[in-house]
Amino acid sequence: MPKSLFWARTDTAGSEHVVLNDRQGLAAQGVALAVDPIPYTCRYRLTVDADWATSRLEAEVEGAGWARSVRLERGGDGWQVRTGEEGDLDAALQAAGHPPGGLPGTDEPERLIEALDVDLGGSPLFNTLPVRRLGLGRAPADLARQITAAWVLVPSLVVVPVEQVYTSLGPGRVRFASGTFTADLDVDPEGFVVRYPGLAERIGSR
Repeated sequence: MPKSLFWARTDTAGSEHVVLNDRQGLAAQGVALAVDPIPYTCRYRLTVDADWATSRLEAEVEGAGWARSVRLERGGDGWQVRTGEEGDLDAALQAAGHPPGGLPGTDEPERLIEALDVDLGGSPLFNTLPVRRLGLGRAPADLARQITAAWVLVPSLVVVPVEQVYTSLGPGRVRFASGTFTADLDVDPEGFVVRYPGLAERIGSR
């Protein structure tokens, strides 16, 4: 049976709902909504192989008068990135007092060559990918692993490589760090985030 997970955002008004199957790797479809920096709806489809390395992410984000999409697909020669854009997100951001977000995707997909994980901004689901791939949910305390992730900013869908460190804090606890940012995540026995301080908390599950 597929699983259904739901998170409420704690940093802003918003939520995320995903339906997934993790019997062999991961196949997931989710919807995330938030009002910051401007109101948006993000729909995504994620495919992860049996080794828990991401093979494909398709994301679509829309708001009042604009829409964007990005597709990342990993193959033997690296990542392919395709994008789409309608309307003017940057104008909507500037009208709300925020700096422009830039163009979706990346002009340098070769910079993502080392990334085995994708991190969709604002989504606690995507922290599960390295946790499961590296076996950190059940690892001894203080085991730290550094990774390169393809970080997909939301709502702009700009894609950038980012160095991240995941450290096991004992069963059910994992520390996530990127640059100067650090958060200690509570995860369930399957590695899915239950509580991400300052971002989201899970409400119920099936």
